[in-house]
Amino acid sequence: MDPLTQGALGASLPQTVSKPKNIVLACILGFLSGMAPDLDVFIKSKTDPLLFLEYHRQFTHSLIFIPIGGLICATLFYWLFARRSKLSFKHTYLFCTLGYATHGLLDSCTSYGTQLFWPISSHRISWDTISIIDPLFTVPLLIFIISAAIKKQPKIALIGLLWAITYQSVGVVQKHRATTVGWELAEQRGHQHIRLSAKPTFANLLLWKVMYETEDHFYTDAVRLGLETKVYPGTSIAKLNIQRDFLWLDPNSQQAKDLKRFAWFSQDYVAVDPNDSIRVFDARYSLIPTKIKGLWSIRLNPNANATDHVEYKHEPKSDNKNRKEFFEMLKGL
Repeated sequence: MDPLTQGALGASLPQTVSKPKNIVLACILGFLSGMAPDLDVFIKSKTDPLLFLEYHRQFTHSLIFIPIGGLICATLFYWLFARRSKLSFKHTYLFCTLGYATHGLLDSCTSYGTQLFWPISSHRISWDTISIIDPLFTVPLLIFIISAAIKKQPKIALIGLLWAITYQSVGVVQKHRATTVGWELAEQRGHQHIRLSAKPTFANLLLWKVMYETEDHFYTDAVRLGLETKVYPGTSIAKLNIQRDFLWLDPNSQQAKDLKRFAWFSQDYVAVDPNDSIRVFDARYSLIPTKIKGLWSIRLNPNANATDHVEYKHEPKSDNKNRKEFFEMLKGL
């Protein structure tokens, strides 16, 4: 999720267990600690463009790291300002740890993937119940934590926490509805599907992107889940096949290793761009849910040395035509 949402949820939990006199500090400490795990974005390399993909949402987001992350935040914030407000280190640690604990769990509700069980497992948990940015989730949560701090009433923060849980529960229900529609579409087309995913589109729980995988293709459709269900038929694309698409690629080269890393990050939803034969993209994401274009990708080089890395690109392109098409689907037109 975005930093503001992470901070808001991080603030709400310590506020619920705080005494009224400490609720402002609980809010601040929880807010800052709730954002702290995303400092892993600074783990990057000028020579290895995929290093950040491995470490973002890795150890800093794992369940086992929560007490350590809480301790780091508590130590820093205690000496910076908490002790001056006569808050004990014990309570500082409690508020920071509770705030820190919400981060990885909230990120796991998105589709990006979070290594919650690192180092036991590198599997990226993604429950797909909320968009990576959703004002309908964030704004009410902010109102509740600010009101709780101003009025010094932990019960208000508890209402905010219940709002967050309720909203995520709606996301679970909507995902189930979208998944059911996806299975039905695959069966109607006579496709022997291997797996299926459904994720909310940008900033809402109404319009969903459904993608399923067959032996050699990915298929995507948009589903609007209001009081009635409306399907927007999408498109398909061939799955990445290294033997077919990159016969020239040395399996022992760094580019081959990078391709495997990118496929792991993308949960194997990878395909070759029909308009660029050396571009491999993450097929899970697109601005228009009926299309398969990819917001981030890697480009290989047939003339690269054995030790050369791939090129990474992030291309969140949007224009008026795409936005209009998206909002028409969102409105059910």
